[in-house]
This record gives sequence, structure tokens and C-alpha cells, in this order.
Amino acid sequence: MSDYSIKELMACWLSRDLQDEEKVGVGANFPIPRAATLLAHFHHGPNMNVGMGSFLTNLMGIDQVMTLRYFSDFRPVRWAETAVNFPLDLMGFHKLDVFFIGGLQIDAYGNTNLIGIPGEGKKFKFRGPGSIGTTTLAAVARRYYIVAEHHTPRVFVDRCAIVSALGFGDGSPGLRQRLALPGAGPKYCITPLCVFDFHPQTNRMRLRSLHPGVTLDQVLENTGFRPELPDEVPETEPPTAQELDILRRRVDPDGLLK
Repeated sequence: MSDYSIKELMACWLSRDLQDEEKVGVGANFPIPRAATLLAHFHHGPNMNVGMGSFLTNLMGIDQVMTLRYFSDFRPVRWAETAVNFPLDLMGFHKLDVFFIGGLQIDAYGNTNLIGIPGEGKKFKFRGPGSIGTTTLAAVARRYYIVAEHHTPRVFVDRCAIVSALGFGDGSPGLRQRLALPGAGPKYCITPLCVFDFHPQTNRMRLRSLHPGVTLDQVLENTGFRPELPDEVPETEPPTAQELDILRRRVDPDGLLK
């Protein structure tokens, strides 16, 4: 039995791809990306600027970061270097290096749907929170990561019923460039089962690694489309002891990821 949870693995893996001096935003109170960002900051990014609620700051001198109760939690103001006019500014849409996006639906080309699942007529079977800024951020952030807390055919669909954040559209080459979108689009999609990247020619999701103990059949059975498959699928690198120490002691003292 592993000594870490899947959410801890996801946070540690994401943190390794974040670089020092980057400006990283985390929407709403998104626990896994928030933990990944703070872990990267404390582990190898002392000069990063990270979003804490409605404030942008550097937290290297803070021994332990509180758990935010909601996006507008006022307590991080004590550390703030910049306050933003949410939602009009949101840490300067065009200045973000990195952002994270979730989805009620995520499709084969990295498009996401946070609006809802259509029903009969104009009614929804299920309503989500709305795009909450992800439409713009998916267009302009230098890169972003799709983070799925559930990996089922209901979430991973061939085509989103509604697209609230554009990934690679229909997969046609150069689509984002033709639309003059400054951001590069989604880089990775991480789920409780695996990590996907995007094939450089087809822009379709491609299996990058399987989490420890997960089989290829499990991923295929729980994905509503056929992803691109490499010749060999490696195992996702698990958290290190140092990463877990920082994560549990400074980033997630309440154990939300466990």
C-alpha cells in the first residue's frame, strides 16, 4: 500500500512542471492545483508569484499556509503584494504564465465544459458554476493544465456538449494560431488514473503515464474516446519523501488531499 494519496501524487507531479519566477494563478479554491503551486514555490520556486484568493504574493517566508475557505477569503491579505479587482482583472489575464482548469466534461482535444449538461429544450440536466474566467484564461495564459478529480466516461467525452474553455477545438492544425490566441493551450491533463499530453500533429489527448497500480484497460474503460497511445506507457513518478514533507507540513497541514 502506498504512503500517499492519489491527490497528493497529482499535486506533486504537477508541481514539478512549474518553474521559478513564473506567475501562477489558481481559480476558485481548487485544492490540487493550489497545493501543486505552493509545493513548487517552497520546493524549487522561491521567486514565483502565486495567487492566494484575490491576492498575488510570494510566500517563501511563511512556515505554514492556511487552508482557504473560499475564493474571497480575506485572511491572505496579510501576505499580499498585489490585490486584484476580481473578476475584472484576475491577476492580469494576459500576464499569467500558468493556470489550471477543471471541467464537467473534458473532450479528446482538451476542450472543457463548466457550463452544464443540456437536457430537453432549454433546460439543463445539470448546471455547473459557469466559465468563471476560464474562457479568457484558456485563450491567453501561456499554458494551462486540465485537472480532473474524477475519471469516468461521463467526464471524458468525445465532444463537449458546450465548450466554455477552448483547448484545441476540433484538433485541426494551427487552429489557435488562426484565431490569434496568444496562449499555447493545454499542456497536460492529469486525472486520478493517469496523465495525458497532446499529440503534436493531431492535438488529440495522448496517454503519457499510468499512475502506480493503474492498468491501461482501466483508463480505456473509463474514457469516452480512444486516446492516442504510445508504444510504451511508463508509470507516473510517485511523490518523493521531501515533496510529501513540504506538502503535509507547509502546504496542506489539514490533510485535505489525504
